[in-house]
Amino acid sequence: MPALLRDAAERFGDHAAYREGDRTVSYAELLRLVERTSAAYGIASGDRVVIWGPNSIDWAVAALAVSYAGGVLVPVNSRYVGAEVADVVERTSAARVVVHDGFLGRDQVQELRDAGVDAGVVTTLADLMATEAAGAAPADVTPDDVADILFTSGTTGRSKGAMSAHRQTVGVARAWAELGGVRQDDRYLVVNPFFHSFGYKIGIVVGLLTGATLYPLATFDLDETMRLIEEERITVLPGAPTIFTSLLNAPGREERDLSSLRLAVTGAAVVPVVLIERMRDELRIDQVVTAFGMTEAVVVTMCREGDSAETVASTNGRAIPGMETRIADNGELLVRGDYVMLGYLDDPEATAEAIDADGWLHTGDVGTLDEHGNLAITDRLKDMYISGGFNVYPAEVEQTLARLDGVADVAVVGVPDDRMGEVGKAFVVGTATPDDVIAFAKERLANFKVPRYVEVVDGLPRNLSGKVLKNELRGG
Repeated sequence: MPALLRDAAERFGDHAAYREGDRTVSYAELLRLVERTSAAYGIASGDRVVIWGPNSIDWAVAALAVSYAGGVLVPVNSRYVGAEVADVVERTSAARVVVHDGFLGRDQVQELRDAGVDAGVVTTLADLMATEAAGAAPADVTPDDVADILFTSGTTGRSKGAMSAHRQTVGVARAWAELGGVRQDDRYLVVNPFFHSFGYKIGIVVGLLTGATLYPLATFDLDETMRLIEEERITVLPGAPTIFTSLLNAPGREERDLSSLRLAVTGAAVVPVVLIERMRDELRIDQVVTAFGMTEAVVVTMCREGDSAETVASTNGRAIPGMETRIADNGELLVRGDYVMLGYLDDPEATAEAIDADGWLHTGDVGTLDEHGNLAITDRLKDMYISGGFNVYPAEVEQTLARLDGVADVAVVGVPDDRMGEVGKAFVVGTATPDDVIAFAKERLANFKVPRYVEVVDGLPRNLSGKVLKNELRGG
């Protein structure tokens, strides 16, 4: 990553790397900011740094400075509450925690303090950026060193940190950029959050590889998105299907000139064929593709330019260079290749369970491959559902709700939602009211994990072994 940043500064120089409001940062200036910030960190090689905040130029600088200083980047969800971040800080033994304080009107620093995080390791993003320090030389890191740890929940409700090496983070971004044909003259609106691999690796790192100009968006605002596309002539817009559904149905869209869009990449949920057709016909996007990825492998499959609307909507494309796919006897999708994670942080058992002796990552998804190798996800072995592009693991939500007085038993499933794809529905046994359950969840979980619906029931359907029959709940 440090070598990539220096190469980008040399290749693209004064070309704009980022634009945010009235602020523009060139690739050469980006390197200077990163050099200064990496010195301000004062961290040793291998130290882990947690960054908690929404998309911004400063977030990108802070993240790249971690790599430049030889540290390991640990991004966390901007919508997390303090207790969720504190868990990651503790488990990574983070040397520093960088916080965008005040985001969405919250006091994140106080939340961390209340959650027991040592104040000595916490700094605000604003203070970090204001720290005067002489520019540091890049740390001596190798392609095989760990570059980042991205946390994802497991079906047990216990989050796991997927570790990637520098060569993997750079390599998967390069493969995606080449398949998408991203160029220096592209203007890339980054709606995907930087804390997610789709925003960080397929956003920030793709920018360094291609010289494209990135426009970070802190929160998805429909009017602001349309204004930026029209006024800045945005050409590249990856995102969850929700983004494009919202754009197509936006009041006043017909009065906007969104014709500059040439590349859209979507996925993370089932994509209706009609959505792909409308993206091409009504938004006039030249190249619309879908892809499949996961935190443990970032990008696995991707459609190619020229694929039919049917192929794009009904499949996630074919394996990208460096990756391979196969379907196990039980229908589970297995993936193997250059970009499968190194393993889970401090969890050899979970790593061995996920990656078999032959190097195949067991995804937990049930899928099919057609004669061309195009992947279609048909079901989930796990109960995970996707809400607005974010994975939600019911076991984690259930464990949280089980701590509420008045909840004797609870099960959470994903139910269809026109806007979000899926949202949570909690089935609760006990005396707690639906309002009690939602209020309790909002205090302890990120908003996308909070159940949208709560139904109080007399009991949960279970099989003879005691497992909750969630298919019955989904049908109810």
